[in-house]
Amino acid sequence: MGAIRFDDVGRFYGNKTGGFQALKGVNLEISDKEFMAVVGPSGCGKTTLLRFVAGFDRPSSGTVSVNGIRVTKPGPDRAVVFQQFALMPWKTVRENIDLGLRNIGIARAERQSRIAATLQLMNLTGHADAFPHQLSGGMQQRVSIARAWVLDPEVLLMDEPFGALDAQTRVVMQEELVRLARRNPRTVMFITHAVEEAVYLADRVAIMARQPGRIKEIIDIRPIREAEGWDAHEKIEDVMDLESFVHLRTRIWRSLREEKAMELA
Repeated sequence: MGAIRFDDVGRFYGNKTGGFQALKGVNLEISDKEFMAVVGPSGCGKTTLLRFVAGFDRPSSGTVSVNGIRVTKPGPDRAVVFQQFALMPWKTVRENIDLGLRNIGIARAERQSRIAATLQLMNLTGHADAFPHQLSGGMQQRVSIARAWVLDPEVLLMDEPFGALDAQTRVVMQEELVRLARRNPRTVMFITHAVEEAVYLADRVAIMARQPGRIKEIIDIRPIREAEGWDAHEKIEDVMDLESFVHLRTRIWRSLREEKAMELA
């Protein structure tokens, strides 16, 4: 179980003499094992919402809950993958993946079993004893995802995890994440600026508006993806050429363009 719920969530920054309303009236529910992508203009509060779920920050008003329990602090049921890899450079791939398991007190035998399974799942077995500086950027981010995945979290929070990668590596990582998400579903909240990435990966896409940040629209991707058989295609470019994909991408772009036009008006 990993359902996420935002109930009338707001965030105000400032004090009695002044400030601004960053988020207001955010209502959103992410179902158990659903992959939800969140897109929106810069400064709309996407990452702030993710931080609420992670327990790194708290809303000024409203509530954020996971499985009906109000989030007040970080917990092992939620794992976060950031844009920067944040790997320990003096530790090997295996040791980096082991960090979270040690922190939550998992016994050595179980840690070894989980690490071996995750290395295989992430196609990292041959790099288990390498250090981060010996890996490409894409490989380092794969280790970062593995470090979160090995915890078997109910909720996986991903804050623009591919934003620092070059275009080709980003595509490979998107294909890898689709493979993982379909084979071993988790509740995923995925923050991104890339519309194509959101459409390709997600079951639903939440579009945010700004000033103040709020949910403008939610686009249901999964029924179209399943009806059109997107997952039968091995390469992202084959999916991106489909009329159904192009239609969804254009719909989201138009919604985001409206927000930009209002900002510049």
